[in-house]
Amino acid sequence: MRSWRSAVVVIVSVVAATLTTFGTAVGRAEPVGQGDTPGPVCAWQIMSNRDDLNVAFPDVNATYWVLPYALGPGDSISLSGRYPHARYFSLNTYGTDFNTVDTLRDNQIRPAGNDVNPFVDPAAAAGGSWQATVVNRAPNRSRNEIRGLPAAGAQRVPVGFLIVRVYVPDDPSSLSGGVELPTVVMHLGGAQVTLRPCAVPFNPRNYSGPIAAALTSVFDRAIAGAAANSFPAGSPEATFVNPNSTAGLFPNGDNKYIGAGLTYRKGRVVVIRGKAPTYPNTRAGASPAQPGVGLRYWSMCQNDKVTPYPVVACAADFQTRLDSDGYYTYVVAAPADLSRSSDPTATVIGWGDTNVPTKVVFLRNMLPSSGFYPSSVQAAQSRGGDPAVSMGAYYPRATYCDVVVLRSQGWRACYR
Repeated sequence: MRSWRSAVVVIVSVVAATLTTFGTAVGRAEPVGQGDTPGPVCAWQIMSNRDDLNVAFPDVNATYWVLPYALGPGDSISLSGRYPHARYFSLNTYGTDFNTVDTLRDNQIRPAGNDVNPFVDPAAAAGGSWQATVVNRAPNRSRNEIRGLPAAGAQRVPVGFLIVRVYVPDDPSSLSGGVELPTVVMHLGGAQVTLRPCAVPFNPRNYSGPIAAALTSVFDRAIAGAAANSFPAGSPEATFVNPNSTAGLFPNGDNKYIGAGLTYRKGRVVVIRGKAPTYPNTRAGASPAQPGVGLRYWSMCQNDKVTPYPVVACAADFQTRLDSDGYYTYVVAAPADLSRSSDPTATVIGWGDTNVPTKVVFLRNMLPSSGFYPSSVQAAQSRGGDPAVSMGAYYPRATYCDVVVLRSQGWRACYR
């Protein structure tokens, strides 16, 4: 029926109308390079990161843009964009259960014309163009196609979500990596609708009214159920374990996580030690396609384990101090207990609100090389055993520690 084939236009128009209605009510900072279209209808209206729609444990060094759509038989969505100046980007599709349908990441996206993909060729500059298509069938990767909906019969309505992820833009002030987000052309029921990227995203949490409330409720209820059951019941605190599942949390197949539950006690901090994998330091000028590194990206993030499951603070690979042996020492601490460390090899991660009863700290591994894979989180989850065994020195060993002991005797005393 045409009503559901054109549902995406309705969805986008509704959000655009909400933005038009409430857009002047809240002052905002515009992300550099996101887009140039103020409305009334534009693409990538929903943006999620630490500051906008902070839900489902995002990484503070990443931003996620969401495009809802509906696809009938033969419908498709054409995307035209440029490779960002960033560590990583990808296109990801999800069904109505917020689980992955398909992923097309940076080094899989063939360039347009004579351009070169900088995520494949270390000598190539970012900014070259690419084109991709969301299709309602099995995709042809040689044509940069990505599947938009689950197989027939897997869900009741033909609605999906496309997410663009950008990690560690070279310029921190440009969340989209110094390029505009992709232009979207929807081919729906014989009609064609072109959507330029929005100049300013829409965050329903910043507005009042029934539409904003409905969008917020959809995200919160779906994510809360998935996040609440993400780790095995009875897992010991301050011990990193494999999650039960990341289903329903808009998972990125290029990332895997292990996590540890924490609770606050005044005067007590958490110390985490492990060997640091190598990575391409793109903020220092390295190519994201640099050969010979262990992971494309890794980070340690502290999160509230309560709805809407926001991230509090992260230390990415390039923000993490190391000792002479290549090991990190993280200290997760409330400012009242410890705001900075005199140890030049220690990295302090903020605790956040001490009134939140439970926290969870995640180690994130992205795209391990074949050589590093046996020590990665990916291998630990694939094998299903104890990650402390399979990851060896790269496993993060955590312990609670009295802050007086840490200050007076150093991190080694915390492990006695």
